[in-house]
Amino acid sequence: MEKQIIGRGVLAGFVAGILAFVFARIFVEPQIEQAIAYEDGIGAAHEAMENAAGVAAHSHGADGGGFTRSVQMNIGMGLGVLLFSLAIAALFAVVFAVAYGRVGDVSARLLSLYIAGGMLLSLYIVPALKYPASPPALSLDETIQQRTLLYLAMVVLSGALLVGAVLLGRSWVPKFGIWNATLAAGAAYLAAVAVVMLILPTIDETPGPLVDDAGVIVYEGFPADVLYEFRLYSLGTQVVIYAAIGLVFAALVSRLLDGKRQDALR
Repeated sequence: MEKQIIGRGVLAGFVAGILAFVFARIFVEPQIEQAIAYEDGIGAAHEAMENAAGVAAHSHGADGGGFTRSVQMNIGMGLGVLLFSLAIAALFAVVFAVAYGRVGDVSARLLSLYIAGGMLLSLYIVPALKYPASPPALSLDETIQQRTLLYLAMVVLSGALLVGAVLLGRSWVPKFGIWNATLAAGAAYLAAVAVVMLILPTIDETPGPLVDDAGVIVYEGFPADVLYEFRLYSLGTQVVIYAAIGLVFAALVSRLLDGKRQDALR
């Protein structure tokens, strides 16, 4: 049974990955292009300032890792989104297999949607409030390891706290009822997340304007609208992934499990 559940989860992840790639290719990629153009522009402006000052200029732009932009925006992005979707879907299926039948009288379809929503909240939305997604030109190579570790810590802690809140809420149901227990557990989760966000350090690497020795702006800072749209569409990509996984998996697994459930009740 578990293999059938996980197999359906992986299939849902494949569908979600395709849909998310199409969304990201249409909406996220143009923002990445603008970010790269900004990085090239400010790098050229910086080199011009160094040349004018008689300092040996050096390259400020990324070399793209040896791959052309066409490869990066199509094959690279496609594989990245697809593999991420498959990994999330596999985790989703495992959580579903563990939770089904242990969280009360909830249908497979409804439980699938609950888990998808909870994973989106705890694994992306909450961590993104502390460490939002950033396009190229907003990240320093010197801090990439620190940023990655901090983000992963936020994801793990947020996910663990949500699981703890669910278990806590279930233990409160006999005493407070479903509604009050749910509200109390939700408040406990938000409070715990707020404490974690206060403890973890904040990272802000958004480039400001480039100025010369006289204080004159030579090149504007990173465009706020590009940053906003990149983060908005990055959220949209995640919503597509989790919504597609939840809906497709619900359709695939509901007949399998709800049908067997009805047979067992007869």
